Amino acid sequence: MVEAKETDNKKERKLVAVIRISGMIKVRKDMASTLDRLRLRRKYSCVIVDINDVNVKGMLDKIKFYVAYGEIDDKTMEKLVKERGESVQGRKMDVKLSASEVVKGLRDGKKLSDLGLKGFFRLHPPRGGIDSKIQYPKGVLGNNKKDINKLIGRMV
Repeated sequence: MVEAKETDNKKERKLVAVIRISGMIKVRKDMASTLDRLRLRRKYSCVIVDINDVNVKGMLDKIKFYVAYGEIDDKTMEKLVKERGESVQGRKMDVKLSASEVVKGLRDGKKLSDLGLKGFFRLHPPRGGIDSKIQYPKGVLGNNKKDINKLIGRMV
């Protein structure tokens, strides 16, 4: 019975990229505090979180009209870390680890701060524009599923 508990704790981490789409104007206080807890303090900032955490699921459900999120694949995450990853000391990534080692560390359960990087990424506005006030199938708000990788590719 103890072995079953150990396997439950070691289940695969499902990493999700969360990008803030809306700005800071006319955001309710409870929404602003939730965005702040996720380190999404500015427009077009991105964080990577584990969706298996119940608290994170609740936060994403609460702020789904302000952010775009979806499951990120390793190739996109590696590109994001390589191009937009910032060291804790400064802008450039002078960390001893390569981008692929950072991705592997994230999949194993480490945090970006444990790997010497800031906990968020600053992205550019997407090339080609977005429909920022409409939910996912026509716009970008809410759960984008696998299409978040295309959006991040346009923003890096």
